Amino acid sequence: MAECDEILDRLRSLGDPRNVEGMTRYGIRTKKAFGVSAPQLRQLAKELRKDHDLADLLWRTGVHDARILAALIDDPALVTTKQMDRWAEDFDTWAVCDSACGSLFDKTPYAWDKAVAWIEREEEYVMRAGFVLMAALAVHDKKASNERFEAFLSLIESHATDVRNFVKKAVNWALRQIGKRNLYLNGLAIRAGERIRRIDSRS
Repeated sequence: MAECDEILDRLRSLGDPRNVEGMTRYGIRTKKAFGVSAPQLRQLAKELRKDHDLADLLWRTGVHDARILAALIDDPALVTTKQMDRWAEDFDTWAVCDSACGSLFDKTPYAWDKAVAWIEREEEYVMRAGFVLMAALAVHDKKASNERFEAFLSLIESHATDVRNFVKKAVNWALRQIGKRNLYLNGLAIRAGERIRRIDSRS
């Protein structure tokens, strides 16, 4: 706990109130943030190295900067499905959601199952997390078969009518990343996009 407190003090010293003000312009609204920049957080993560227990302590502080740092230093080999669900339920900004999914959760063996499960949840950021995982897996899981992403495309189509801003942006992101993976998936993604465009929905 002492180390966690020391890191919080360091994050506080690195913070910039102007960055906190700027966060709101990008749709990041949080009550607890110091305004530490992304490069500073990545540098601090390199210094700390992987530490599963420390990551969870940092997450539990509820501080925006500490939660992004937690996702950077946690060990994906030690992450459990219970932890993933608990963290997902805490998501309160797209930045924390995307950091956890794209820096940590997508490297766990549970990422594929969680992507499918979370898009069925009602909470905006939990549903977003499912689509962010799809996008992250399309980029990072080099060994995954085309068939796995084909299944994602059908789910993307079926959820494309969600009008909530952070969900529909993640749906778009997942579709585009799958389409970038290879020529075969590119063709499927384009056809899926054309079908989505014909849906009578404001989103």
